[in-house]
Amino acid sequence: MSELVLTYSGYVCAPYLHDHTSVELKESWMHSKNIEKLFFVTGTFSTESKPYFSDSTNHYLLAKFKDSEQISKDLTIHNQEKTSFVFNVKDDLFQREVEGDTNFISVYYLEYGDDGEDLHEIANILLKRDKIETAGLGNMNTFCTNNPKFTFPYSENIVVIEVASEKSHQSVKKYCDQTRRDVNRKGLTMTNLMSLSILDQLK
Repeated sequence: MSELVLTYSGYVCAPYLHDHTSVELKESWMHSKNIEKLFFVTGTFSTESKPYFSDSTNHYLLAKFKDSEQISKDLTIHNQEKTSFVFNVKDDLFQREVEGDTNFISVYYLEYGDDGEDLHEIANILLKRDKIETAGLGNMNTFCTNNPKFTFPYSENIVVIEVASEKSHQSVKKYCDQTRRDVNRKGLTMTNLMSLSILDQLK
C-alpha cells in the first residue's frame, strides 16, 4: 500500500546566485501552475539564526506555492550549495485584505511546542497589527548540497507573516520587530529567523 504524502501550501526561498541553476529555477517557477506569486527579495538573517545558516546569501527567489511535494521535486533537481528554505503552512492563523502591496515577509520560530492557548494568544496579537495580511504556522525543510554544521532545532514551530505597506523596508522591519516584542512581552518566545524584503514581483 502506498504511503499517503501530506502536502501543504506555503513559501519557498531559494538562493539566487546568478548562475545556471538559479536562472533555470526562476524560469521553471515563472511558468509553473504550482507557483501563485514569485518575488525577487533580499534576505536578512537574525543573529540568533545565523550560526545555523552560515552559508546564507543576500538575494533569493521567494515563491508562494500550492503544493509542497512539487516544490521538493523542484529543489531536488535544482539543489544548490547555498541553503534553500521551504516553509510549509499547516495552519492559517488568518488572512485579510490590507491596503498596499505585500513588500515584506518575516519568518519566526517558537522555542517550544505549539500549545493551543499560546497560539491563540499569538494570533490575537498579530491580528491587532493592521499591516499584517496573512499569518501562518507550520514547519521548515531545507535543501542544500552541503550538510549543515548544526541542525536547526526549531523547524517544527515556524510562524510566517506577510506585511503590506508603502513604507520603506527598514520601517517595516521595525514594525515587525515591535510585533515580535509585543508577543514576547506576553511571555511567549517568538524569535526572528529571517526577514525578506521584496524588491521586485516576477509573477
